[in-house]
Amino acid sequence: MSNLVTEQTFLKYVAEHRMTVLLDNGVYRHLRFANPRSSNMSFEVVTWPNYLAYAGDMGSYVFSRLEDMFQFFRTPENYRSSKGDVLAINPCYWGEKLQAHDHVDGYKKYSADLFRARIQDWLDDRELVSPELLEAVKDEVLCYADEGEDAARRAVHDFEHGDFQFHDFWEVDLKEHTGRYLWCCYALTWGIAQYDAHKAAQEAA
Repeated sequence: MSNLVTEQTFLKYVAEHRMTVLLDNGVYRHLRFANPRSSNMSFEVVTWPNYLAYAGDMGSYVFSRLEDMFQFFRTPENYRSSKGDVLAINPCYWGEKLQAHDHVDGYKKYSADLFRARIQDWLDDRELVSPELLEAVKDEVLCYADEGEDAARRAVHDFEHGDFQFHDFWEVDLKEHTGRYLWCCYALTWGIAQYDAHKAAQEAA
């Protein structure tokens, strides 16, 4: 799956998912979410004091922050309203609480598109950028965008055109959240909402 995972694409995939409660004893929980007719994009969420583990077709992640990790992942209404989304994930902050992440795609990885954008931002912030400089950057730097982070950073470090250099570009973050991690974030927010609705229905009955 592409890194570009949106709320809309996630909700499309889980439209037929149903929750199965395997364990529900305080902060000890084990929930399974799956389409009854298919295991595609199924996932499970397990919690115990101070920890939450997510596992499924889109990878595995473990978080730690509060005794009840469902409380940590519940999105406040004002945050959802400000984001304009139903799920309104917070991948940057949540990523700081990761204890383990998927071995296939990880949490963040180098993005060639982000590299190109950061180079363009750098040039846009400078005055009197000549056509010759732009052509040199294209031929000597941007051509390495798809060669991996090491090659891209080396091209930036070695680049000189007259008095122009990319000073301190090593500080620029060239990584973005992976598709698997973003899926996990959406799955947790959505799954906890399903659980909360289930508990509310039980209490009402």
